[in-house]
Amino acid sequence: MIDARGLKCPLPVLKLEKRLAEAAKGTTIVVLASDPMARIDIPLHCRQHGHGCAVATTEDHMEFTVTVGVAAQA
Repeated sequence: MIDARGLKCPLPVLKLEKRLAEAAKGTTIVVLASDPMARIDIPLHCRQHGHGCAVATTEDHMEFTVTVGVAAQA
């Protein structure tokens, strides 16, 4: 899990990128972020690099579930 709450973009994406570089295909990484730009930046990064990404929203943050190397099916 990456807790990026309180961090402004691009820091949540950079933290995710670092973790993705170390992760095996099929690994799930959860990112917690509160910056509204993360709603755009994290899914975009995942699409561009072939990772699946699902987002859930709570009152104070978003929770991104990223699946390494497994792009979401259309």
